[in-house]
Amino acid sequence: MELKERRLIPIRLRDSGQTFLCQAAELNLKEGNYVIVEHDRGLDYGQVVCPKDARADDKVKEQPKKIVRIADERDLKQIEDNRSKAKEAFNTCLKKIGEHKLQMKPVHSEYSFDRSKIIFYFTASGRVDFRNLVKDLAKIFKARIELRQIGVRDEARLFGGFGPCGRELCCAKFLRDFEPVTIKMAKEEGLPLNPPKISGLCGRLMCCLSFEYETYKILSKGLPREGERIHTQQGKGKVTSVNVFKRTATVELEDGTQINMSYK
Repeated sequence: MELKERRLIPIRLRDSGQTFLCQAAELNLKEGNYVIVEHDRGLDYGQVVCPKDARADDKVKEQPKKIVRIADERDLKQIEDNRSKAKEAFNTCLKKIGEHKLQMKPVHSEYSFDRSKIIFYFTASGRVDFRNLVKDLAKIFKARIELRQIGVRDEARLFGGFGPCGRELCCAKFLRDFEPVTIKMAKEEGLPLNPPKISGLCGRLMCCLSFEYETYKILSKGLPREGERIHTQQGKGKVTSVNVFKRTATVELEDGTQINMSYK
């Protein structure tokens, strides 16, 4: 029973796209199921990202939340009602931001399942003193108010969409944390260093570069680099192209002849 209690399932909390590992016990969960979870001093809702147990090496940064139940029809109706109320709250927040003349752009709002808290997400170029705004909103809604500043990657996660690969954005679908992505990864993978071709909808380097990188390094081991001069059985030559997945290289010899080399 103790092992079942420790079943950890990735749950995307509310509609924000932020994913947590939650204790599922003996619940029979399917991908896409809405569930009610214990979270932040109350009840909240989320959606099953993957019904399989999280890997044993997944890092759990804090005490996992507990899944209370699979959402029933009454729960689903409340979730829809909360979404409608959140839209009204968003418009009120937008109006109050204008009254306070704050340099911030609200992008999304959502209620916790039990309506004890409203979260407003916003973007801004710098720090914003929104203490008076929070006081006004708390008086209006009689609930705890949280204003959360987010970046462009978080904004893409909130709104979702499809990447150039044709699949749903990784950040909206399954990623729990944003890993660092560097231009070095694109260089190592031989991708064209053209920003539109290696950037996601958020305008930043595509997240998939980071989790492709380690596999790419393994497959590249022992292969020559493009432009490198090497010795072959037919003589000296220059590497003109490399296929990492087939582990082959095209070499142009000094007499202009091109040969294909295969690497184990």
